[in-house]
Amino acid sequence: MNIGSSILQAIGNTSLVRLTHVVPDGCAKVFVKLEWENPTGSMKDRSALAMISSAEEDGRLKPGDTIVEYTGGSTGISLALICVAKGYRLQIITSDAFSQDKLNQMSAFGAELFMVPSEGGLTTRKLILDMITAARKFSQKPNTYWTDQLNNLDSIAGYYPLAEEIWSQTGGKIDAFVHSVGTGASLRGVATALKSYNPGVKIIAVEPAESAVLSGGEPGPHKIEGIGIGYTPPLWEPSLVDEIIAVSTDDAKAMARRLARDEGLFAGTSSGANVVAAIKAAEQLRPDASIVTLMVDSGLKYLSTDVYKR
Repeated sequence: MNIGSSILQAIGNTSLVRLTHVVPDGCAKVFVKLEWENPTGSMKDRSALAMISSAEEDGRLKPGDTIVEYTGGSTGISLALICVAKGYRLQIITSDAFSQDKLNQMSAFGAELFMVPSEGGLTTRKLILDMITAARKFSQKPNTYWTDQLNNLDSIAGYYPLAEEIWSQTGGKIDAFVHSVGTGASLRGVATALKSYNPGVKIIAVEPAESAVLSGGEPGPHKIEGIGIGYTPPLWEPSLVDEIIAVSTDDAKAMARRLARDEGLFAGTSSGANVVAAIKAAEQLRPDASIVTLMVDSGLKYLSTDVYKR
């Protein structure tokens, strides 16, 4: 019997399934990796474990320390789980711009929340910078470790196993990988590992159309949680990316709802954006080509939002 000694051993090895209803006929095949199968319902479990484990190994994080982070929810939830498993106190800088479901889940794991007000519940460059400023102040307290996700290189390695899983599950038959950009760590980690197997794998980044800064546009408010911070994230590596596709908030929300109704896949808005972009890419590739994207997190994290709330 394969019995884990801790919840941390349940991270990873998520399922890969093919979309059968939302992809038009004549397009390439689109597969989605069900990252909500991770313990907190998000791919961020992978990066949170990598950031904390690496800091423990080199002594930046010591027993009894308090961990601090700014986050819109999923990273905070994942850090909260890791802190429960490893015995750390966690302080989260967050905002009313993010779903109440995520805030409740962080609190359920014992995280202490400190709120930064948003502009009308929208994600903006100013909000992200205000959250970072607040986290920096918290990090100056004694016995405190700031994971600082936007600048933390350790998080990239947390996604190498995700790429290994994709390569194994597809038997190496993957023509393109499509994924949205928040910190940039997950796209960079997966792209690095996939291109080590096959440099020809096309890497497609996804960003909000309302804040398409990676495409050279102006920053703006949007409501695709977890991505589009309003400026180029420090972990962004353009040399790995072959194309950037911008997706509007409305299209991302509509696809999230459609995935639930037509595919039985209950996901959040960034997952909806991923699929919108993957379909655009699939329309340009031959029918026997294969595209992989991610179901970043579960729709359960968005029940209180206008994505699903009736």
